[in-house]
Amino acid sequence: LGKFVEVRAKGDAGAAVERLLDLSPKTAWRLDAAGGAVEVPLSDLKRGDRVRVQPGQTIPVDGDVVDGESEVDESMLTGESAPVAKGPGDRVVGATLNGDGGLVIEAKRLGKESALEQIVRLALAAQGSKSGVQRLADRVSSVFVPVVLAIALATFLGWGLFAGDWNRAALNAAAVLI
Repeated sequence: LGKFVEVRAKGDAGAAVERLLDLSPKTAWRLDAAGGAVEVPLSDLKRGDRVRVQPGQTIPVDGDVVDGESEVDESMLTGESAPVAKGPGDRVVGATLNGDGGLVIEAKRLGKESALEQIVRLALAAQGSKSGVQRLADRVSSVFVPVVLAIALATFLGWGLFAGDWNRAALNAAAVLI
């Protein structure tokens, strides 16, 4: 039962991690030297690139606001339901939702360095590791269970062979197990 619950919890955690990754957009509007915007895959962005985020769009990268003002819904990161006002000089996090204003963001952390990727990495590490109490319980049960089974078997054989009462032997062995 314990293993079933553990496997189910890991499956739920894995699904939550996938939902987190789905929050991030796959493309961004990179500004070129002439001021025009070109839609590019996130993998093509480099640190220092400037990205335009329209109202209602998901912010594609971690970076600093260089132009524009808006309120950003950071609930996926902080849990706070109220949007946070952002303006020039403020830091924004990828996969958060831009409000009703347009923003230009200078990309600072991309790929594995982004806050979302770090959250995912930590969640996967936590999912794959055991706490100290879990490790202790596993060590104790790896010794305790075989010892109890051996004592129950010895009780069964002792009562059965020496007393000749196999019914009483089964009852006493069950009592040891319980």
